[in-house]
Amino acid sequence: MKKEILINSTSNEVRIAITEDGKLVELFYESPDLGRNVGDIYLGKVARVMGGIRAAFINIGFPQDAFLHFSDMDSSDNDYASILGDDSEVEEVDDDDEQAHQGGIKSSTRERPNPTSIARNQDIIIQITKEPVGNKGVRVTTKFSIPGRYLVLIPYNRRIGVSKKIYNFREKRRLKHIIRPVLPEGFGAIVRTVAAGQDENLILDDLNKLISIWNEIQSKIKTIKAPALLYKDVSTTSSVMRDLFRDDIQKVIVDSKKLHKQIKSSVEDTSPEYADKIEYYSDSKPLFDATGIEKQIEDSLTKKVWLKNSGYIIIETTEAMTVIDVNSGKYAKSKDQEINSLKINFDAAREITRQLRLRDIGGIIVVDFIDLYEDENKRKLFEEIRKEFRKDRAKITVLPMSDFGLMQITRQRIRQNILHRMSDQCPMCSGSGRVQNKMSYITEIERWLQRYKGASNSTFIRLRVNPLIKNYLTSGIINKILRLCLRYRVLVKLEVDEKLPLSEFKFLSLKEKTDITDEYAL
Repeated sequence: MKKEILINSTSNEVRIAITEDGKLVELFYESPDLGRNVGDIYLGKVARVMGGIRAAFINIGFPQDAFLHFSDMDSSDNDYASILGDDSEVEEVDDDDEQAHQGGIKSSTRERPNPTSIARNQDIIIQITKEPVGNKGVRVTTKFSIPGRYLVLIPYNRRIGVSKKIYNFREKRRLKHIIRPVLPEGFGAIVRTVAAGQDENLILDDLNKLISIWNEIQSKIKTIKAPALLYKDVSTTSSVMRDLFRDDIQKVIVDSKKLHKQIKSSVEDTSPEYADKIEYYSDSKPLFDATGIEKQIEDSLTKKVWLKNSGYIIIETTEAMTVIDVNSGKYAKSKDQEINSLKINFDAAREITRQLRLRDIGGIIVVDFIDLYEDENKRKLFEEIRKEFRKDRAKITVLPMSDFGLMQITRQRIRQNILHRMSDQCPMCSGSGRVQNKMSYITEIERWLQRYKGASNSTFIRLRVNPLIKNYLTSGIINKILRLCLRYRVLVKLEVDEKLPLSEFKFLSLKEKTDITDEYAL
């Protein structure tokens, strides 16, 4: 598989595309309006403790308080996937030998909070693990981790972990022996996949940088008041290069001279063997146009996604879950329906896993595959979708196909959904995708006038509507609003309000201009 990183830079935005065999599988954005918060460490203040939901809300200076679940305060079963991706799957190495920790700096004098002792107005150190979504604030944890190129430093944890993607036992032992003697007391570390085969000095330099960062955090804690930022993680571009630029990446293409120079310089310092893979794109045609990425980004915003065999999938996101429907379209290559259904389902499984990664759809996902009648074929489909999900950095659980032909999936959300990043909710339909038809709108106005005439003697009122509705009411051979005026013997002064949705209208008194809509509504 050919994997590439393509970086497109404009005056106010940087887009990073990860491709596999030319297909877009992940997309990152970096701009002043879309700052990256995951990985940042704050000194916060407990705003509320809610035992009923086993959580606390932490004031860190954001518009919404951060959400801290009690499970994210437990020192066991650390989950670093939100920050580290692939390297969160580690094989722990027993490191209980106290003699291995000689000298070094001590960990913070602040103890890790306990769910039973946390109280309102208490200062607390937290790290952001998930970005805000809608009206929900960021999700945070007290399990700190500071990622570097080769290592991840873990305060308050004395165990050493090695990425499961390092398969050579001797290499694991070598890396462990490099880190263990110099790791400060009270600290743990994760050895990242990219550390395999690297020179000892590069790994130790990375460790020293991480320890320096933690020392700076410790110094800030003593001098600042909550809420305050203690540590800002690297930018989106830097984090992608740090976390995803490995042996499996064939090349990195950058269309900005300045950014190309910065990235190459950074890679030469940390991973000099990869520096030759970084290329500058100088053609006049935009990089994402030349590589077909722009078209794939546009397609990722649509509900309907075509498969290569004329089938297609429909992706619908609701408040509770995402529902995906698989359709065969006109595909009928074989006379055997079961074979056709299995083929469509296989293609759909590959496309669904790609779309979930690209759009970063998380939570509960239900896929309605085309019905399969043979248990063996259901098993094959289940194994195929599990195989495709191995490419995904998020944590995923997949259940076998049910008797109704449904497959249930849960996927950890890594970033904000691409649809939310690139679009706003429609002010006309409030996200429903539908608006009231014009005939129903006229009927609703007429019913309001009926109630008004039955309860009021006044014949002069104002009507405010959206500009598009005004055109409809006044166009045509018969002026629709004039017809209503003649029928109910009222004088309606029509006005325009651009802020009104298509489905709403306002009636006001003529002189005082007070809103009387609700007074005569149902």
